[in-house]
Amino acid sequence: MIFDARPVLALLAGWLAATLQLAGALKTAPPLAGLPFDLSLLAFAALLPVLAVLAATARWRLDPALALPLAAALVLPLWWVVAGSWTASRDVASDKLPEIVLAGPAMLATGLLVGAEQAARRGLVAASLLIGLALASVILWRFAGGWQAALDPDAGKVHHQLAGLALAIAAGLAALRAVESRSALRAVCWLLVVGALAVAALLPGGRTALLALGLGVALAPALRLWLDGRHGACGTWLSACLAALLLFLLLLMLRPEEAEGLRTLERLSGEAAGLEARLGLWAAALDWAGRAAPFGLGAGGFTIAAGHGERRGLYPHNHALEALAEAGLPGLLLWLLAFGGGLLAAIRLLRRVAPARAARIAAMVLPVALTVMVSTDLGNRMAWFALGLALSLGVASAPAHAVAPRHV
Repeated sequence: MIFDARPVLALLAGWLAATLQLAGALKTAPPLAGLPFDLSLLAFAALLPVLAVLAATARWRLDPALALPLAAALVLPLWWVVAGSWTASRDVASDKLPEIVLAGPAMLATGLLVGAEQAARRGLVAASLLIGLALASVILWRFAGGWQAALDPDAGKVHHQLAGLALAIAAGLAALRAVESRSALRAVCWLLVVGALAVAALLPGGRTALLALGLGVALAPALRLWLDGRHGACGTWLSACLAALLLFLLLLMLRPEEAEGLRTLERLSGEAAGLEARLGLWAAALDWAGRAAPFGLGAGGFTIAAGHGERRGLYPHNHALEALAEAGLPGLLLWLLAFGGGLLAAIRLLRRVAPARAARIAAMVLPVALTVMVSTDLGNRMAWFALGLALSLGVASAPAHAVAPRHV
């Protein structure tokens, strides 16, 4: 009997893909914060040959619904290169272009392959859940005063954005396990895990991550129940999520002192500067998009035009506005066809795959989808990987040695 190593490789690919996707979060927690090498590069270097073997040892079928978003996703980086020919930026453009042109399509392909392979999906889900739990443990342990160096104080911003996103993904996956549990005890245990992840998300200060967590916890299990035909249970779950939110808000109103030290809530309720800054960036992006129409300011040109110099962190904080401002109307059209078209294609494909598969993909994509509308730029590899996962709903694979069914 010949041992088939392909399922093992697929499982390994899932773990490595999760590590690559959430490497930014892992880098902010010990002991990984002190690694002498780049965890992202290590994960990608290990993942690349595994993916090559998986791709070469299977037969792949792509649904026709993927044609337009995939074509747009491949042309979009090329147009960004063209847009780099008239930009006033040197530093931001040189940083961003390799990420969009090289890392973007590579992460898109990774998401497609990993999302299409059952064993790879299992590894991706398990690793994402484990990473989220590990980060939650670090956050809660430090909050309890047990590990003063648990988080890098100089990487606070990176932590609350990326680690918070990891918590949101893990919480959605844990909520899925809760509604899928056949025993009440297991369901309660998974709900406690969701609660722990939610409490951890209240501490670092990531407002978008907290909203993403709520979105994933509510919608991913609801999608699972709806696709299973359990419409009543779907409504019950959404009602329970809403009731939990209202109860939490009521508790804060009655005992506001309990929110002391919960940095995320403090930023949500007391810091309007973040929202005002985003509104200012969005208005500036629209303004400069109009001035530079129809082809935009060029790759990385927004920060200079807006008066911020070569400061990449002051990007428009919305991928659609970034595409419009820097790559013009062609860039916006390509972005809408790639990411917007990818969303529509994924929605069309939901009923063609197993409900468990669709719900898990949703749990990992929804938090990222929300984030790209209010933060990060198009060089963010997580957005491209999430697009690949969403489009993987239209990809089917079978071992290359499998015999195709014959109809007689």
